Amino acid sequence: MKKFLALCVLIFFTAGAYAQDSSAAKAANAYLIPKEIYVGDRASLVIPLPAAAHASENTIITLRTFDPSFPSDPNIDFHSIILERHVSGSKLTIEFTPFVSGAVKFPVIEIEKEHFPNLSVIVNSAIDSRYAPVLQRAAPVLVMPGTATMIYGALAAIVFIIFFTIWFVLKGRAVFRELYKKWKRRRLFISMKKTEKNLRRMILKGSEKRIVLDSISEEFKNFLSVLTDINCRAMTAREFEMIRSDYFIALEDSPAFLGKFFRNCDNMRFSGIKAESGDITALLDELKNFIENLENSRKNIPKEEKAA
Repeated sequence: MKKFLALCVLIFFTAGAYAQDSSAAKAANAYLIPKEIYVGDRASLVIPLPAAAHASENTIITLRTFDPSFPSDPNIDFHSIILERHVSGSKLTIEFTPFVSGAVKFPVIEIEKEHFPNLSVIVNSAIDSRYAPVLQRAAPVLVMPGTATMIYGALAAIVFIIFFTIWFVLKGRAVFRELYKKWKRRRLFISMKKTEKNLRRMILKGSEKRIVLDSISEEFKNFLSVLTDINCRAMTAREFEMIRSDYFIALEDSPAFLGKFFRNCDNMRFSGIKAESGDITALLDELKNFIENLENSRKNIPKEEKAA
């Protein structure tokens, strides 16, 4: 009986030693991917295992975080554990992320009723432990391309806005008022030219000649009223001969022309003589030439005379 008990104890210790040797052999053949890892790196520990005896045993078993037997450790974050059995060779792959440096020991890995104890890895640290930790100096300012252009451009824009504001307060309003007058006068000439062309089309289409003559007189007087700031709408031909305006400086015979023009126009309107299309067309030609000459002469007046 004593021999039998001694034999059982011997067998038990032999089996335990074999299991430890087997686990040590497995751990000894294990390798890391990548070979060197640092704190916070994601790595894989691969442990080669004996090949499957039969092709029917080819399997791939994966443990996930939600599995009851999934390991946990406060210093290691395990992602997955994969056990591959193949005829050509089996292996156990453990994906993990360590959060401490030095020799990090794994908890016992249990998968498919197989246990893998005594697994550990060496985790490096980016901090050199031989020296006391010291804060580095502040990093120099990162100079981006175009920063100087942006800064000096913004300063130049601010200075320009300040000077423009001062200029506008002192002289800007008068300059803009003059520009508005020029724009308004230009629009007035363009409008009168379009009116002359429309009246000429009415003649070609055979419109009532009295209506065309009334439009010529009315539109031309409105044009002169706006241009000279004088109410020309009720003026007679004789009154136009005595009109005086700065706009007629370069065309000294303008008053005489206006008196003659409106006298001819009134004769065609009120004399009772039927006006011909040629007479009205000649009247429109005179109107067109006068407007063009007046516009061109105004452009050629020296600035001193305009100011006067």
